[in-house]
Amino acid sequence: MTPDWVESLKAVPRALFLPTLMWAHDMTTGESVPVSRTDDPDEWQRQAFTDVPIVTQWDDGEHEGTEPGSLSTSSASMPSVVTSMLRDLDVKPGLRVLEIGTGTGWNCALLAHRLGSENVVSVEVDGAVAAQARTNLSRAGLHPDVIRGNGELGWQRDAPYNRIIATAGVRSVPPAWLAQTRPGGVILAPWGTHYGNEDALVRLTVNEDGSASGPFLRPVAFMKLRDQRLDWERFSDYVSAFPGDAIRSTTRLTPNDLGSQYETARFVTGLVVPDLAHVVNQPDADTTNAWFFDLTSRSWAAVVFRTGEPFATAYQSGGRQLWDEVEQALTWWAREGRPELDQFGLTVLPDGEQRPWLGDPMNTIRTG
Repeated sequence: MTPDWVESLKAVPRALFLPTLMWAHDMTTGESVPVSRTDDPDEWQRQAFTDVPIVTQWDDGEHEGTEPGSLSTSSASMPSVVTSMLRDLDVKPGLRVLEIGTGTGWNCALLAHRLGSENVVSVEVDGAVAAQARTNLSRAGLHPDVIRGNGELGWQRDAPYNRIIATAGVRSVPPAWLAQTRPGGVILAPWGTHYGNEDALVRLTVNEDGSASGPFLRPVAFMKLRDQRLDWERFSDYVSAFPGDAIRSTTRLTPNDLGSQYETARFVTGLVVPDLAHVVNQPDADTTNAWFFDLTSRSWAAVVFRTGEPFATAYQSGGRQLWDEVEQALTWWAREGRPELDQFGLTVLPDGEQRPWLGDPMNTIRTG
């Protein structure tokens, strides 16, 4: 947090924007725990002022009851994440901001308190969430425009903006955001690939030619734009019989080499190998299986790692040799000296093409 946000944080604390029933995320167990202000007001208050994310909606509003639903679809982010992103946004009086993803309205409120409600527009895809956010904002004495709409389209009516901030993860920065940002303006968004669920915060500066470029700052995790979510059901019939006609080979790599959530190896693999999703599971104590699926064809790969064995067995099926591509990506990263996430960046062209780079925007990473 930077000092210029202190007064806004005092004026509009997160507790003003939280519902009576919410689900606090336990950072140790990874579970979401229901907390009711009616049943346990002290615990509700404690969680409201704790640095944890809080789920406020499950399953796009179709969820009922106190137990967690299947998919968290709206939340109040960790205060530390909110304050650090506002710091990176670098707003000043007189600037106009478009927010993608209103959620509870807390982040929007902080911006409106700092810049004035007339300088803030927020777009929320869910009508019920947008309506509640307006109520929350009004209760705090703030009245920025909260639009129900598709965040991928931005909000052309009030463009251009000096800043765009996304509070939902994206797998592709939409061209509309570039077109609606003034040259020299900033787009701050959690960006990632379908290879993993995690994101990296990217800070893009819009150029005179309509492109935008900038570095990745640090790992983050956000719920995804609804139109950019990965539907895992699409892979349900990729493997009709295992191993079937798959080509078999061996590898010296281990599950640790693949990287776990938020590790650079995993992020870089997604950068280098396009249109790839993967999941790792452990069917028993001695076996780890890694599965890889192509988003554009029915190609798949699986690697079976067994404890104590020097080689793992890889199976590959379809037109793409997905495991070979993953191995090549990790080999390239090692050869480059295993650069950390913040040495990478992204350029987005006006037509929406996303070009990752290492060290310098001119050093585009060759993908595929």
